[in-house]
Amino acid sequence: MQTKVESQKNSSDMDKFTNTTSNFDSQHYPFVNKQVASKLTGLSGDTLKRYRLQGKLQKDIHWVVLNSRVVRYNITLVLDWVQNHISNPNAHLRAIDNYLAYLPSNQRKRRKTRS
Repeated sequence: MQTKVESQKNSSDMDKFTNTTSNFDSQHYPFVNKQVASKLTGLSGDTLKRYRLQGKLQKDIHWVVLNSRVVRYNITLVLDWVQNHISNPNAHLRAIDNYLAYLPSNQRKRRKTRS
């Protein structure tokens, strides 16, 4: 049974995620900390780390390193991986392709038209 403080903390973690995804049009792929990723996936922080180290979750796809102590998870892709990695891995590969196509670095440069 959760204490009132634990319940408030969990609610606070969920609020942080909700705030990052409330404007879904501008942020399709939010990155979240270990606690939020753990809460939303049902996987422990240790399991997320083990999956990273085993290569099940791919660096710069499912997770990124901001510095030597900070890892952030692409929660959209991690949730998709949890759902599809066994039953429909091709669907997850399509989700990764969509993510990579969405990145600004993969957008075509628009040429200025001459008037």
